[in-house]
Amino acid sequence: MRRDKELRLALVCYGGISLAVYMHGITKEIWRLARASRAYNAEDRADNRPPLVSTEAVFVELFEEIAEQTDLRFRVLPDIIAGASAGGINGIFLAQAIATGQSLEPLTKLWLDTADVEALIDPDAAPSHRFSKAWALPIAWMAQRRGAASVDELVGQDAREEVARKLSHFVRSRWFEPPFGGAQFLNLILDAFDAMAETPSDGRLLPGGQPLDLFVTVTDFRGHPERLELNSPAEVIETEHRLVIPFSDHGGGTFADTAELTFAARATSSFPGAFPPFSVGELDGVLADRETAWPTRDDFLRRILPRQHAANAAEAAVLIDGSVLANAPFRPAIEALRERPARREIDRRFVYIDPSPGMGFQTGATAHEHPGFFQTIIGAISELPRQQPIRDNLEALQGRSARIERMRGITRAMRPEVEAEIESLFGFTLFLDSPTAARLAGWRSKAQNAAAAKAGYGYAGYGHLKIAGVIDLIATLLCAVGGETGADRLARIRAAVTTAVDRMAGDMTFTGKASPSAILFLRSFDLGFRIRRLRLVARRLTELEDEIAETDLAAARTAVYDALATYLEAKRTDTHADLKRDVRALRGDATDLLHKLARSLDLKRIDDETDANLAAAFAGMPREVKRPLLYAYLGFPFFDVASLPLLQGEGLDEFDPIKVDRIAPEDAKAIRAGGAAATLKGIQFNSFGAFFSRAYRENDYLWGRLHGVERLIDIIVSALPPRARMKPGRVAAIKRRAFHTILDEEEPRLAAVPGLIAALRKEVG
Repeated sequence: MRRDKELRLALVCYGGISLAVYMHGITKEIWRLARASRAYNAEDRADNRPPLVSTEAVFVELFEEIAEQTDLRFRVLPDIIAGASAGGINGIFLAQAIATGQSLEPLTKLWLDTADVEALIDPDAAPSHRFSKAWALPIAWMAQRRGAASVDELVGQDAREEVARKLSHFVRSRWFEPPFGGAQFLNLILDAFDAMAETPSDGRLLPGGQPLDLFVTVTDFRGHPERLELNSPAEVIETEHRLVIPFSDHGGGTFADTAELTFAARATSSFPGAFPPFSVGELDGVLADRETAWPTRDDFLRRILPRQHAANAAEAAVLIDGSVLANAPFRPAIEALRERPARREIDRRFVYIDPSPGMGFQTGATAHEHPGFFQTIIGAISELPRQQPIRDNLEALQGRSARIERMRGITRAMRPEVEAEIESLFGFTLFLDSPTAARLAGWRSKAQNAAAAKAGYGYAGYGHLKIAGVIDLIATLLCAVGGETGADRLARIRAAVTTAVDRMAGDMTFTGKASPSAILFLRSFDLGFRIRRLRLVARRLTELEDEIAETDLAAARTAVYDALATYLEAKRTDTHADLKRDVRALRGDATDLLHKLARSLDLKRIDDETDANLAAAFAGMPREVKRPLLYAYLGFPFFDVASLPLLQGEGLDEFDPIKVDRIAPEDAKAIRAGGAAATLKGIQFNSFGAFFSRAYRENDYLWGRLHGVERLIDIIVSALPPRARMKPGRVAAIKRRAFHTILDEEEPRLAAVPGLIAALRKEVG
């Protein structure tokens, strides 16, 4: 019997200017992978599934081979996307394709045909005749000469002449104002969305109930005020320039109006000096010219620019490139894990797409040269801020994962002692082999009291830490339900909740055991405890896979993950949407709001249903499965008392630990080593290179697809269980088939790089 495993991808897409074309090739393969996964897992996949196209057939072949060798049925879900600048644009279109089932093919045409300086230059900026700024011609010639040394011979002399001509045109455009036109770019984006909408849609690519979240970073040039609480003075106002535009389809609803997505795409890619800053009025003008309505305009502006909207100044907001301050937007993607459902075993990956890693690092003679005046200024205001943030994010993720792995080790070491405690509490009674809903509830209470007694004085610290954690969860949930933004609003909601809890529950104590008021409060609101308990049982299930047949584990797996999904659903913002107005009206006493939230959570009902469902599942299990899972379920209070103070609440999100993978030219070596320098043209002219030649764009797009499919196959194979192995040579063979599939498909379209296609066929073999 095969078991399901989900490989969930949170994509973080970097900025890269003209390397957006390369990233489009990668995101196109992610789209193909999502389509293949949906087709492979469809119940009617043999009869009514959409036909497999391109590399989709290769991915399905990989899934089928994995299933034959490991009894795992893979499901790959790209459900979180965060992007900045060029990565933001590609992330937006990928999210639209996943949410609607539309095709990404029209976007390929956009990048190849229109991502060109001739199409992007503002008509008012173009030189009026060939002698305009003739003094700048040597600069164009020098820039072209400087980049030509690294141009691959496969591109040919014609492409070099094209680059020289367009670079001359570009340099002779108006100076001290951005050469590219914002309105031109908006029209190109809207044209691409219109073209996607005209393609046949065969449905959403994620299963129902699985949210698709998109985050796009933008820089608020003028900034907006944020309150900070200090000791002295009590409050200060600072200006915040970082802005994240979030979108979600909430598991299957409407994703976003295309005007909103266009707003985000234009704003995040307003590269300083190349494009003019973006404003709402620019989009209003273009939509008016196209006679296109934007019915959600006011709600959208209120949501993403709340301070400006409240001051009737949203139209005055000036937005520039998102990569200026947040080129690697990991944080919003991490925060999105809070509301992920879990219905089966899951492997969560953060996959970041970096088109040119380490390109700023210099060796040799240039490493000893001091930067010049302009080089220093450009590096300080553009390149350095865009490169720096990634290390901090990765170290935070790695540190979190390391702490969780350490706690898992402690949990495994504690298991014999905890199981001995459970045996001493319940003995080898036959009742333990015949659980009912009532017995499970009674056993849980007895085990909780025993854990409190054994913990001694340490139980008081544990109990108050739980109370603080529950208050944080309530405040965070209410803040999200109300659509509130800003740390100051979260702090005010937390303060109101804390005051209301003190008033409602009185003096909650944990000496010896929890006081009645503490028990009532935790039974009403402590979602975290319930989720942690089921995650422990799910991990125990995974550990039993090496010892027990899947047929004996299937019922337990279904019951545990169904229960977990129910509690996680209660944690989602959408579940409590009816409280939105109450949250926004909250100014002082939160007592009534907490009573409403308790009714909305309805944890007593969920607890009763969980006990009944687990008891029914346990009743039919073999004893060698039932006993270990019951020991984990009933023994959880012992584990939690020991681990929660050390973890400080970490590990309560979707999946732990989180693994991080990168897709970059340096990581894909199956065809050609050497990284970006050996494969990409867009890295030239300070990453503007692909805007000057269709041949360059075709080159980068093709390598994006090839690198993307290679790394995705690597990531899928890395998610296999430790003891599972593909047959020798099979991974390489599957990659070769994928490479040839892409080359066969793209050869008729990529007429500007015939030499590259022929060379790659030889290299692939």
